[in-house]
Amino acid sequence: MITIPPYLKKGDTIGIVCPSGFMPSENAETCLQTLQNWGYKVKIGSTLGNQFNYFSGTDKQRIQDLQNMLNDSSIKAILCARGGYGLSRMIDAIDFQKFKKHPKWIIGFSDITVLHAHIYQHFQIATLHAPMAAAFNGEGYKNEYIASLKNAISGIDANYTCATHPFNKSGTAEGDLIGGNLAMIAHLIGSHSSYKTRHKILFLEDVGEYLYNIDRMMIQLKRAELFKHLKGIIIGGFSDVKDTTTPFGMDVYSIIHSHIKELKIPICFNFPVSHETENLALKVGVKHELKVEKDGVHLKEVF
Repeated sequence: MITIPPYLKKGDTIGIVCPSGFMPSENAETCLQTLQNWGYKVKIGSTLGNQFNYFSGTDKQRIQDLQNMLNDSSIKAILCARGGYGLSRMIDAIDFQKFKKHPKWIIGFSDITVLHAHIYQHFQIATLHAPMAAAFNGEGYKNEYIASLKNAISGIDANYTCATHPFNKSGTAEGDLIGGNLAMIAHLIGSHSSYKTRHKILFLEDVGEYLYNIDRMMIQLKRAELFKHLKGIIIGGFSDVKDTTTPFGMDVYSIIHSHIKELKIPICFNFPVSHETENLALKVGVKHELKVEKDGVHLKEVF
């Protein structure tokens, strides 16, 4: 049975951390201001603006900052300012016992997939795959994707639609929604943080990968039987893909389709979950209904 953390109300505090890559503090200013304009208090962790080589601090510093936020009972949600890489270096050192007793929303995507998967598998607590701090910059804080984050943390149920795609496979599925970044999901296979996908709806997205590596990761998921007992698949955005000097010969969606087209389940391509602006907030672990039809796709929370 999935546990839903308490939804936020005005006056609640959101903690901001960088558990992975470095982010200059000024890049989060619009995010901080927007959260305050929504009526929330903000507590900034020690890793925002901190730097140790690629990372937002040493492993020890990043562990301590995230641990402090998890243990602080005054903080009702933790927004990861950015992803990058680094959570798998420290996930086994995090103590989730206080978090387990007093759940709070963990928010982010990309490398934050490690947290989503680990928390779902070990504790059956919902988390939020959603835009992070940089997405608020420019005019971003005004768009529907940032609005979907605001709605999600305040308790408004997801009810999304998107256009059809030639690779879609029609049907209706219901199950816990899990997923995130393809590279991270492949990376976690064989570890105790890896998703168990039986009877789930799986969503995937990625950025900056070579076409051959996407093919390789899809093979890894298939051989590890992550597709075997799924109820449905949602393929999001795969942006900034790269090709080799000798072309791979297929585009990214054709590669993905080749590995899942034989599955007798609903499949949706080009859903707005990605590393780009189009990144709707998705509650990981919460039961959803996926309906793929000839005239479009509908994804909504169900109870």
